Amino acid sequence: MSHPALSQTPAVPATRTDPSAPAAPVPVQLVGPDGRLTDAGRARGVDVDLARRLYRDMVRARALDREAVALQRQGELSLWLQCEGQEAAQVGSVHALADRDHIFPSYREHAVGLVRGLTPAQLLAQWCGIAHAGWDPAEHHLHFNSLVLGTQTLHAVGYALGCRLDGDDAVTVVYFGDGAASQGDVNEAFNWAATMALPVLFVCQNNQWAISTPTSKQFGTSLHDRAAGFGLRSWWVDGNDALAVHAVTAEAVESVRRGQGPALVEAETYRIGGHSTSDDPKRYRTEEELDAWRRRDPLTRLRTALTDLGVEADWFDAVDADGSELAARTRAECQALAGPDLADLFAEVYADPHPVERERASYEAHLEATGRGR
Repeated sequence: MSHPALSQTPAVPATRTDPSAPAAPVPVQLVGPDGRLTDAGRARGVDVDLARRLYRDMVRARALDREAVALQRQGELSLWLQCEGQEAAQVGSVHALADRDHIFPSYREHAVGLVRGLTPAQLLAQWCGIAHAGWDPAEHHLHFNSLVLGTQTLHAVGYALGCRLDGDDAVTVVYFGDGAASQGDVNEAFNWAATMALPVLFVCQNNQWAISTPTSKQFGTSLHDRAAGFGLRSWWVDGNDALAVHAVTAEAVESVRRGQGPALVEAETYRIGGHSTSDDPKRYRTEEELDAWRRRDPLTRLRTALTDLGVEADWFDAVDADGSELAARTRAECQALAGPDLADLFAEVYADPHPVERERASYEAHLEATGRGR
């Protein structure tokens, strides 16, 4: 099906200082907060099978996220950074990528990990404090989490340069938040990617808060306009509209793949929970604000749209059951996690054979002599 192109954000946004001035630009939206298709949504039409996949993966992500919060509160995890409220921004975007596209997440992209095939145990191992990462980045084309704010953007740009030198046509995709966009690393990454025309797609989940600092106190202008100033093609999308996020990301990533230079998608969304389980958001935001964003819930929105398109209640019941099953699996896999074998540390210090192997042999001999085995 051929779709009309979605609007890129102009470098200088229109302002409305009087009634005769042009209306200010708004993010791309295909499904409104009430779950009804917008004019743009009706013009494009809806791929119901795609919408089902997006909804199912959002339900699964929320189930895992809520169970992980409960596990942290019960002492099973050391920390957890919630993604509730941001499911559409993550699921919609990752489904628009090719399997070979390599992703650099920050620390909140649990929904992205699920779509890329990670198990609950793999996602939780780092937060349990037993592994630096629970998965092989090469196997899933998904780098492990970056906990230092914004550094993954420079990692992604460097990786994209390596792909170009190797003749690899994959697009490198990096996720970050509005708070990270205030860091020097992110702005350097924009500039580096733009000046070298590297195949990078930057995906910003603007969830309105950099811990306790609102976007109104972070930016003098919007992020998508700033990115355009660096020379990136930029899109601005309603990040709670999974179908719009998918459509915009698909358009943006294909522009990068065609060699038109790096691009940015800013997805306007909201984190329902705190910055992490060690944060108390009631200290800096109001219940009125939270309630307003709950009314724009991405799952409720897409469920309403699917219901209007004829999807029956039995299907939603099956999806809910799948989410409950994943929550139970998350708890079971978390409680079964075990600390690493110290001997494995020696194998992962150096990429090539090294004299450190002698230390490993000595350590294993010590365990054998003391009867503790491996």
